[in-house]
Amino acid sequence: MKRSLFSLLLTLVAMIAVRADEVHLIHMLRLDDEIGSSTWRYTREALDKAREDNASLLLVHLNTYGGSVVHADSIRTALMRCEIPVVAYVDNNAASAGALIALACDSVYMRPGSSMGAVTVVNGTDGAAMPDKYQSYMRAMMRATAERHGHVAGSDSTAGQWRRDPLIAEAMVDPRVEVKGLIDSTRVLTFTASEAVKWGYAEGEADSVDDVLSRLGYTPGTYEMEEYAPTWVDRLIGFLTNPAVQAVLIMIIIGGIYMELHTPGVGFPSAAAIIAAALYFLPIYITGIAGSWIIMLFMAGFVLIVLELFVVPGFGVTGISGIVCIALAILFGLIENYTFSITHADTSAVWSSLAIFFSGVILAIGAVWYLTSSHGPKWVRRHTDLTTELRSDRGFIGVDMSPSRLVGHDGVAVTDMRPAGKVQVDGETLDAVAMMGFLHAGTRVKIVKYENAQIYVNEIL
Repeated sequence: MKRSLFSLLLTLVAMIAVRADEVHLIHMLRLDDEIGSSTWRYTREALDKAREDNASLLLVHLNTYGGSVVHADSIRTALMRCEIPVVAYVDNNAASAGALIALACDSVYMRPGSSMGAVTVVNGTDGAAMPDKYQSYMRAMMRATAERHGHVAGSDSTAGQWRRDPLIAEAMVDPRVEVKGLIDSTRVLTFTASEAVKWGYAEGEADSVDDVLSRLGYTPGTYEMEEYAPTWVDRLIGFLTNPAVQAVLIMIIIGGIYMELHTPGVGFPSAAAIIAAALYFLPIYITGIAGSWIIMLFMAGFVLIVLELFVVPGFGVTGISGIVCIALAILFGLIENYTFSITHADTSAVWSSLAIFFSGVILAIGAVWYLTSSHGPKWVRRHTDLTTELRSDRGFIGVDMSPSRLVGHDGVAVTDMRPAGKVQVDGETLDAVAMMGFLHAGTRVKIVKYENAQIYVNEIL
């Protein structure tokens, strides 16, 4: 009896152990918004969490019409380099950048009635197609992503059948690309779910996430689903790292520093610049986009400008060096830097960073011009000396500088000068001061300088 009970317990323990071994941890990431800085941050956080938890699978739930090419490329690269199997589930839409992300996943499943494609690069303002230089780069990116899937198992690695035909990937970008039997050279390719399965761009159709997992061999009870849920901090950081928001922050930083240089004392412009700098640098430092050296570079520039204002006379090397340091810190902060190097950054990232930076500079110039012009708010013009009028009714006293023209002329002392008196120069009698000693009336003198509204003379020997 005891032996039977012991055997039963061993069997139960073995069943529990087997059951535990069969339970797989699956992480899900939803990309249901416009592709941008927020979704790029969510993707990195989800990938890190999946690695940390040793997840068996990462499922990317896609329902997006696209977005930023730069951030989509970053997501694409991160997914392709992920050691964990990645499966995309297209739930209605994977357009433009969304199609690129889906193509980067190891497998793709689509809800019946969904679509994927239309990856032509367009202008964010009016939706017009960008010049061929941009389309060429996107064609190459889509082709490379398709080629990364390799050939169908068992086919020749050099001339065999592609798992994802690269020519089809190009047809999603360029309407001039023709794929025989699929699309002519007049339209950009967009797949329906059934077409994607037929042409090898999706493994199958699925009605839900559970259906996808079932098709992958995960039966109910053999897996646990954990969905990455971004916090309000993640959303705030994503908002602050949006290119448009970064351009506005750059405008406030630059405009605030410039206005402070032309405003007596320390006031609102400097406070606005400091707050904008904190909102600009803190998110990119927390997320690891910018290294600590960038923050130090900005602080060094700020210190140099303060020294130029309060210690070093005039405006020279110190002030120019400070401005250069701040500009470089802001610019480098737009490029992902984990070390003191930008050699890893590709050309598109550099050009994107330059576009954001100069957009902020142009906005700053426009804002300063408006605020200090006659069209700007009066309270701004009242507190800046850019438009200060030195009027006598406000306590400003004008100084007549016309006597300065007489410097170097000869004259005669009209009265004794002890040392002040009067001199006659070119028939005009003026107050004057002797530079050395007392002079008698009738002494010939020369005007040597005009300073502090006063003529100074020396005796002609």
